[in-house]
Amino acid sequence: MRNVILVGPMGAGKSTIGRLLAKELHLPFRDSDKEIEHRTGADIPWIFDVEGEQGFREREQAVIAELCEAAGMVLATGGGAVMRSENRAALRRGGRVVYLHASVEQQIDRTSRDRNRPLLQTADPGKVLAELLAVRDPLYREIADVVVETDERPPRLVVQEILERLEALPSR
Repeated sequence: MRNVILVGPMGAGKSTIGRLLAKELHLPFRDSDKEIEHRTGADIPWIFDVEGEQGFREREQAVIAELCEAAGMVLATGGGAVMRSENRAALRRGGRVVYLHASVEQQIDRTSRDRNRPLLQTADPGKVLAELLAVRDPLYREIADVVVETDERPPRLVVQEILERLEALPSR
C-alpha cells in the first residue's frame, strides 16, 4: 500500500485518527496543513489573512502533490483540499483514500474552542459547517475507497474499522 490518505471535514478526527492509524501501520504520519505551516513559518490563519484563501489553496495544492508522490505514510489533509480537481486526482493516485464522515453537530462540538480555523471565525459557525459539508461531501465520496463514520466513536474503534475495511479492499 502506497499511502493511507484521510479526507473529511474539520472536526472529523483526521489528525487524531491519523496518528493512531500510522502507529498501527508502523508508518510516519503527515498532516498537509502542518506541512504548509512548517514550510512557510506561519500558521494557517495568518496565511489566510495575508494571502487569502486562494493563496492558501495554491500552497496546499503544491504540498499535496508532493506528499502524494511519496510512499509509505498516513496523510491527513485539510477539509477543503478536495475542492480542487488537481488535488482530488493527486489524492486518488497517492494511495487509499478514507473519508472520515462527521455530522455538522459533531464538527461544532469538536471545533468550537479552536481559534485556528479561519473559516469558522463567524457569527454562525454551524451554518458555515453545514454549507461546507453540502458542497464537499460529494467530493469526499467521489475519491473515497472507504467511508467511515466518526460521530461519537472512540478514535481507536474508528482506526480498527479503517484497518478492517482497507484489508477487505481488492488490490489496485
